[in-house]
Amino acid sequence: MKSFGKLIGLLFLGLLLLLVAAGFALTHFFDPNDYKDEIRQLAHKHANLELQLNGDIGWSLFPWLGIEITDATVASAQTPNEPFADLRLLGLSVQVLPLLRKDIQMSDIRIDGLSLNLHRDAQGKTNWDQIGQVDAQTPTTTSPPAMGSSEPSTTTVKVKNSDKRLKLDINSLIVNGARIDYFDEQNGQKFNLESVQLTTGAIRDSQPIALKLSGFLGNAKPLIRARIELTSKVTIDQSAQRYALDSLKLSGEVAGEPLSGKTANFTVRGNLLYDQAAHSAQWNNLKLSVNQLKALGDLQIAELDQLAKFSGALSIAPVNLQEFLTGIGIELPDMADKKALSHFELSTRLQGTTNSLVLNEMALSIDQTALTGSAGIKDFARNTLYAHLQGDQLDADRYLPAAEKKAPTQRQAEVKQQTAKAGSSGTTALPDKPSNSAWSTDKALPMEQLAKVNADLDLAFNELTLSKFPISQAKFKLLANKGKITLNNMQGNLYKGEFKTSGSLDTQANRPLITLKLNTKNIPIEKIQQTLEQEVTISGLLDLNTDLRTQGNSEHDWVEHLNGSLDFAIHNGVLPDANLERQLCIGIATLNRKKLGPDTGSKDTHFNDLRGTLNIRNGVAHNPNLRVAIPGLSVKGKGDINLRVLSLDYYAGIIIEGDTHRMPDPACQVSKNFVGLEWPVRCRGPLELGAKACRIDQDGLGKLAATLAGEKINQKLQEKLGDKVSPDLKNALKGLFKR
Repeated sequence: MKSFGKLIGLLFLGLLLLLVAAGFALTHFFDPNDYKDEIRQLAHKHANLELQLNGDIGWSLFPWLGIEITDATVASAQTPNEPFADLRLLGLSVQVLPLLRKDIQMSDIRIDGLSLNLHRDAQGKTNWDQIGQVDAQTPTTTSPPAMGSSEPSTTTVKVKNSDKRLKLDINSLIVNGARIDYFDEQNGQKFNLESVQLTTGAIRDSQPIALKLSGFLGNAKPLIRARIELTSKVTIDQSAQRYALDSLKLSGEVAGEPLSGKTANFTVRGNLLYDQAAHSAQWNNLKLSVNQLKALGDLQIAELDQLAKFSGALSIAPVNLQEFLTGIGIELPDMADKKALSHFELSTRLQGTTNSLVLNEMALSIDQTALTGSAGIKDFARNTLYAHLQGDQLDADRYLPAAEKKAPTQRQAEVKQQTAKAGSSGTTALPDKPSNSAWSTDKALPMEQLAKVNADLDLAFNELTLSKFPISQAKFKLLANKGKITLNNMQGNLYKGEFKTSGSLDTQANRPLITLKLNTKNIPIEKIQQTLEQEVTISGLLDLNTDLRTQGNSEHDWVEHLNGSLDFAIHNGVLPDANLERQLCIGIATLNRKKLGPDTGSKDTHFNDLRGTLNIRNGVAHNPNLRVAIPGLSVKGKGDINLRVLSLDYYAGIIIEGDTHRMPDPACQVSKNFVGLEWPVRCRGPLELGAKACRIDQDGLGKLAATLAGEKINQKLQEKLGDKVSPDLKNALKGLFKR
């Protein structure tokens, strides 16, 4: 038995020596370089490749089937003179016996100097489309070429189907100095990846594989350069069709035109999993840093075989957003507050598709403003902006450009001159109407950009400061679709009053159309003027109801084409520095033929109610029913306001109610004959002057004097003649003095 075992051992030793000898003979007497043409023809027939082997082929047979190829190029058979790949060195070896069991056990794979030149033409065809497309009549398997044969054999060999998968067992993969160039003529995209270094640990099915990759990425338009480094543990589970990258770390730096010469250092960490069978992927324990910005999150993607849907979470730690944006080359517009955007913090849930991204359950903090709600882009193709947000407080003026003091316009200089002439005594001549337009002809809105806006905005703030107006309980709802922008609602409380407005803008019309409806209640009108840094010409609580429409894209156009109606009422108000009693006193003293005492100074006129309606036609507002209720007096009038030059032209009448109204000067004491008469007043001049542009109308006063004289003569005749004067004569006398 012992001798038999020894015999078997000698037999195996002999077989091993024979195999070694055979391998030695094959590797020394069989030169694969003699079959380059046959290899090229096989590549052409079975892979539709044009393979050029310019260097020597080195090889070994047993126990490792090894091969080393140098200086090779690969092209599509349709474009043999345009290689898309070239290779300086490829070296690999496979153990022979495991290969027979469909197990691939390899030593190190080394690839040096790989260069890929990938191209897509204007018709969408690529220079690799035809690779692997062989004729249907091509045999599936061929026997190896006979030794010394000049033509490869095409004998078909049937291979029995097997469900057993190939098992990978590779010690390592090393890629040195690889380069990939890609050019897409359809969209002009051109980028390259160069100096690529790739190393792996042992590659075995379902076991973690250490991976390290580095290189330099370049893009032509816009010009971008980036250095990238990637490390990870890769797991490939072929049976479950699951591929994982654990402990992923992608880091580097990027610079280029989008960053305006600045450099961004970035690091991305996490665990990636792709489940091919379930058509899903996920990124867990996501950690992102770009310069000083730090973020955490996770991401899940489903239905990758259809329109992919993703969801996840994102949290951004507090960061000085102004410094961060400036550091990555984003130039911020000038803002009134130089410290604006110094604080930014975000926590949200993500939801979207390849055509949308929405941030739900959002908690956003910007400076002193806290926002909650949802925001995002509902449709990337149509740029549909979506935001439904609620905030505690927002000072919008901080983020708007600082107000610039502008040089006085020609009209403003004209008004200033008229104001100086008007004085406050009411005895000077009426101011002239302004002759210069009050409005700019510059384009006011970017209509081309607005025409592309699609939006669904619903915003609410407990406190909002906008253009210095302190608004509480502010609400804003706007829809924009295909160039039609509709302001469904903008409302709030202002200076203890209320306002509500709606409107629309049609950018698609030849001349953009604008509509506006505004309602106010108990708004202190003097506060509005003060906030706008205008002189206070009237005070009181304003109720307003407007329905306006216009067209164009400049202040001048809007006023020139303004039409609509406006109902107004002002309660418990004051006309400051405008003494209507003084005007009335001038008229009464004139009729009394008495001299007024000196004007002791400006005096305000208080009123209970001022109301009327403006009918606006092409920038000119006609007011047929002005009414003012002053204690002991009433005023009624009619006239026009020319909004083009902001001027007024009014005829008004002051009526003394009752016979107990006390006048400030003995020269204008009211007699019973003056009660109920309409004392004529003319108002003309810049709208900014308000009641200070009003004077007693001398022509109208003359007619009033004639009327009073006629009534006095009639009274004398009545006293002297009694019933002897006929009614016809009385009426004739009255008519004479009324002319």
